[in-house]
Amino acid sequence: MIGFYDYTVILTYMSLVSSLIGMFCTFTGHMHVAIFCLALSGFFDTFDGKVARTKKDRTDAQKRFGIQIDSLCDLVCFGAFPVAICYHSGMRTVPGMAILIFYCLAGLIRLAYFNVMEEERQQGTSENRKYYQGLPITSIAVILPLIYLSSALLRQYFVLALNIGMLVTGLLFILNFKFRKPTNKELAVLITVVGLAVLYIMVYYRWRGIFQWNWRSLSDNLTP
Repeated sequence: MIGFYDYTVILTYMSLVSSLIGMFCTFTGHMHVAIFCLALSGFFDTFDGKVARTKKDRTDAQKRFGIQIDSLCDLVCFGAFPVAICYHSGMRTVPGMAILIFYCLAGLIRLAYFNVMEEERQQGTSENRKYYQGLPITSIAVILPLIYLSSALLRQYFVLALNIGMLVTGLLFILNFKFRKPTNKELAVLITVVGLAVLYIMVYYRWRGIFQWNWRSLSDNLTP
C-alpha cells in the first residue's frame, strides 16, 4: 500500500476520524457531540507533531509526508468542519455564508503557506519552531467551544457572536504577526480548560435542553 502507517501519523488520522464523526453528528442535529469531536480533534492535533518527533530515524519522505498529511487533515478538521457547525447553528444568511467562505479560504491559504515555509525551515534547521506566523488554524478547536459555552448568556446574540468570531479568526489566520508557540504546560492548561468547557456543554445543555434551543430556535428566528 502507498503511504505511511507507523505510529507517527496515528494521531493525525484519529483527528480526521473525530472530525468526520463530528460532521455526521452536525448533520443529524447532535451539536453537543459535534463540539466535543471538534475539541477532540484539536487535542489529537496538539500532540501529533510531538509524537512524530520522537522517531529519530524518520526519512525525508516521511517528514514531508507528515507535513502534507497534517495540513490536509487540518483543512477538514479545522476548516470545513467548523463551517458545517456554524452553518447548522444559524449562519445561513448571505453575510454569514460569505464569512464562512472567507474563513475556510483563509485557512486554506494559511495551511498552504505553512507547508512551503515549514519545508524550507526544516531544510535549514532541526530545531523546534518557537513562533507561528499568524494564528494557527487549530485554534478554532478552542475558540468555537468557548463561544458555545457562552451561548446561554449570549441568547439572542449567539449567532451574531458566531459571525464575529469566525470573521476575526479567519482574519487572524492570514495576518502576518508572530504568535508564540505554547509550552507543554500551557498546552496542558489550555486543553484542561477546553475539556471542562466541552464537558459542561455536553452535560448541562444536554439535560437542560438549553443548547438545543440556542442553536435551533435562534437560527429559525433570526434567519430570513
